[in-house]
Amino acid sequence: MDIRIEKTRQSIINAFIELRSHKELERITIKELCEKAQINKSTFYAHYQDIYHLSDTLETEVVVSIMENLTHPERVLEDTAFFSRELFMGFLAKDSLIGILFSGSRSKCLVQKIEVALKELVFGAYPHYRDDKDINIMLTYILYGCYYAFYENRKYGDVPVLSSITELTGKTAQAALKMIKTKSTLEVCNFATTKQSPIFIAGGQ
Repeated sequence: MDIRIEKTRQSIINAFIELRSHKELERITIKELCEKAQINKSTFYAHYQDIYHLSDTLETEVVVSIMENLTHPERVLEDTAFFSRELFMGFLAKDSLIGILFSGSRSKCLVQKIEVALKELVFGAYPHYRDDKDINIMLTYILYGCYYAFYENRKYGDVPVLSSITELTGKTAQAALKMIKTKSTLEVCNFATTKQSPIFIAGGQ
């Protein structure tokens, strides 16, 4: 990328983050952003469609960065406790930026974007789970539960809260997987019994 283009893009980002740190996204105008970045509007529109496009781009970059630092995100089903620990270490590494970009009306967007990215990785590794209702519910339950439990209880300290969450998540996931496997086995058995029943009845007659 041309160094001048990258410098302009960085100026836009820096100006946006500075404004976003004390203003709601909806209240930031292109005019004030351009003034702070010392560019004209045409330059801004050469990079982004509007303020929301800029915000979404930066949010996505944060999510990609977090996901890239996970060593084996697709193993969330096998080692949920380890996954949870890695995920929150990724959150903490971007804590300041997350607090700015995902504030106000964007507060729910981080966990939503993480969920989409995580499920793509998991289902890429386990395609047979993509349409599995129980697996989808379990992934959402684990992710949203961990996320809100962490951010709503930080007053107790990040390390103690993270330790409790990873332990609870690991136990919950194992119990859920056991239940899902048992349910699947029962469904297979019931299906087989249902198919065989007419034969047994016919034989009895």
